[in-house]
Amino acid sequence: MTTHWMLGPGAIGRLLAHSLAPFVEVAVIGRRELPTRQVLTTPEGEARDQYLTSLAAKQLVANAPKPPAFVHITTKAMAAEAALSSIASLLPPSTPLVLWQNGFYAQPRITQTWPGPVLCATTTQGAYLTGDDGVVHAGRGPTFIGDLDNQHPGLAEFLAALLSEAGFPATAVGDIRSRLWQKLAVNAVINPLVALHGVRNGELRGDAYSGRVVAVVKEVAAILAKEGVVPPSGSEGEAGWLALVWQVVENTANNKASMLQDMEAKRPTERGAILGPLIERAERHGLECEVLKGLNAEIEALENSYLS
Repeated sequence: MTTHWMLGPGAIGRLLAHSLAPFVEVAVIGRRELPTRQVLTTPEGEARDQYLTSLAAKQLVANAPKPPAFVHITTKAMAAEAALSSIASLLPPSTPLVLWQNGFYAQPRITQTWPGPVLCATTTQGAYLTGDDGVVHAGRGPTFIGDLDNQHPGLAEFLAALLSEAGFPATAVGDIRSRLWQKLAVNAVINPLVALHGVRNGELRGDAYSGRVVAVVKEVAAILAKEGVVPPSGSEGEAGWLALVWQVVENTANNKASMLQDMEAKRPTERGAILGPLIERAERHGLECEVLKGLNAEIEALENSYLS
């Protein structure tokens, strides 16, 4: 059996591990070991036990295990490069990496520096942790896989087929760069707002928050129009982006978004990887982005309140 390493035992990393474990050898790798008995709660509320190999990165370096077939980097965006560096000495330079980060920060940086194939994945699967031994699969959604330069379509197709067989529906695509921007657009609306207000995704549909959703979408749509990125539905402009956001909100209504999970755990958020690229592109194109800058400032202030 091939071996897949999940570098970063967060919600998506553990959800991937649970999905793939019946089909391939899986190891979940983090800064410390987790309990081997892990519990997955399905969207229908069913609890499923599974025993997963959990290792600390230091153990790997000390024991020099057989290299994996794939390394899935499932850390936060700003930690991806450091996580890869911690195990890079164990990996043949041809080892395929799969990046599962939000935003558009780690993907181009690692693609430029890693000598082997670098696949990028974008997913609307929703998941959140319930401690060291539990993950809740809060909402199902499609996953798309490809590389930024479209040089490894066969590898992307192989991995997408494996994930789909494992109940994690995935499709290999040649336009992953645009899809990462599309996911970034959705994250830039949902993540900051649910984090600031302490609500689950579905609550954004209410009167208390829907106006802020529309205001953020307006700025995001203008920025992505300048970048030549359109919503995946093919519809254009602000209406298309708003429809996409509401669709994801509906599909992940019970999900606790990653930025909210970070705030509740008093961890640094991914605001730099999610809001940062949009603000940078807005300034490059001479566009106003006061709403996005305001969200970034609000989140920064909250982070500082518990990190300082």
